[in-house]
Amino acid sequence: MTTPEPMPAAYYALTATEAEFTTQLLEALALFGWRAVHFRPARTNHGWRTPLQGDKGWPDIFAVRGPRALAAELKSGKGKVEPEQADWLSDLAAAGIETHVWRTTDDFGTIVETIR
Repeated sequence: MTTPEPMPAAYYALTATEAEFTTQLLEALALFGWRAVHFRPARTNHGWRTPLQGDKGWPDIFAVRGPRALAAELKSGKGKVEPEQADWLSDLAAAGIETHVWRTTDDFGTIVETIR
C-alpha cells in the first residue's frame, strides 16, 4: 500500500461542531484506506434516536484496515463520555480493539498520525 500525500495544513483546522468533526475524521479515514462506519442519529417525536438494536453506547466511529481495528467516541471539547460509552470502549479494548476518545478540541494532526 502506498502512503497518501499529506493533507494541506488547512485540513487540520478543527471545526466547530461534532458533526463536522465526524465528517472530517471519516474523510481522513477514507484517505488512509480505512473502512469506517458511523451511525447518524435522527430527530424523532421522542428526541434524537439512532436506529440500532442492542446495547446503548456504541462508539461513534468503528473502522478497520488490514489487521487493525479501532473504535472512537467523538465529543465536543466539554462533552462527557457516558457510562454506557465508557463500558463499550473498555470491552472493545479488552477484546484487542484500539479505542479512542477524540474531541473537537484535540489536535487533528495528532489524530491523523494515529490513523496514518
